[in-house]
Amino acid sequence: MKTIILTGGGTAGHIYPLLAIEERIKKDYKFIFIGGNGMEKEIIKKSGIDFYEIPTVKLERKFTVKNLLIPFKLINSIYRAKKMLLKTKPSLILSKGGFVAVPVAIAGARLNIPVISHESDLTFGLANKIILKKCNLMCTTFAKTAENNDKCLFTGQPIRKNLLTGDKNKIWKMATFDSQKPNLLIVGGSLGAKFINDMVWNNLDNLTKKYNVVHIAGKQAQNNHHKAKNYLQVDYAENMGDFIAFADIVVSRAGSGAINEFLACRKPMLLIPLSKKCSRGDQIDNAKLFKKQNFCEMIEEENCDNAKFLYSIDKVYKNREIFKQNMKNSQPFDTCDKIIEQIKKMIK
Repeated sequence: MKTIILTGGGTAGHIYPLLAIEERIKKDYKFIFIGGNGMEKEIIKKSGIDFYEIPTVKLERKFTVKNLLIPFKLINSIYRAKKMLLKTKPSLILSKGGFVAVPVAIAGARLNIPVISHESDLTFGLANKIILKKCNLMCTTFAKTAENNDKCLFTGQPIRKNLLTGDKNKIWKMATFDSQKPNLLIVGGSLGAKFINDMVWNNLDNLTKKYNVVHIAGKQAQNNHHKAKNYLQVDYAENMGDFIAFADIVVSRAGSGAINEFLACRKPMLLIPLSKKCSRGDQIDNAKLFKKQNFCEMIEEENCDNAKFLYSIDKVYKNREIFKQNMKNSQPFDTCDKIIEQIKKMIK
């Protein structure tokens, strides 16, 4: 049986699309994951896939002495990745980007192992800009991202099957909710989002008067609202499909992985993208595109206050049927088959 190396990490958005591919073809190939000591380590070990760890190299978006050490750390990471590739002898490397994938892709290219990567966001992240030079093919979630580049192929976003078949009754059993109220799901991403969390807690009384609120706050979130009526907070959701099935509307950051999952499940959204102060602005681009397609409402952090936060949630709920119809009329979203076709073609 031929082996495929999976690589990527840092957030769930770099991991679950790889698992969406793996679950569909795991009978045909052996899979091994090469990652760092981040979220990927915990998630992959639970999935039963063999996991190999290498040192990670991450560029800080501000001047720091740590960035001066990157070339030396990268050389070490490439060396470690190359040793693992020589040991496992894969037929292909499937990357999801992120800083941990860079040394694996570079090592793979040096060993003439085919590399396919995937970019979820509308614009390339730094890691995938580097990987693009080394890979054989870059798959993209958005058509615009693939324009004018022969190495890029628009495939869409891989979606896990269990996201499309969630059981909302499991969430109803987790807390005492009001069956007469609509259900609001608030997600800050796999690592949480302090800005969104604070907005929720500051406005919790007003929110729970109108909605049953389920809040995925992140493992590091701290608050004293666990016992609030019509409110459930969880640190992290492994059964995300159940939470999405429960929701009538969603408040979220605008990472491409998450918003395309909500899109595939036809969930109207209020998107509050990560600010440019602490990112390259990719989430803002994602949110603006979804807003243009009339899938969501959007607020940038700098323009978000308590009143606008509450007003925008109510606006999403009021216009939910319009958003859902627009989503239904747009392109198919779970396009694993296109990526799998390229995998089989490249291995053959």
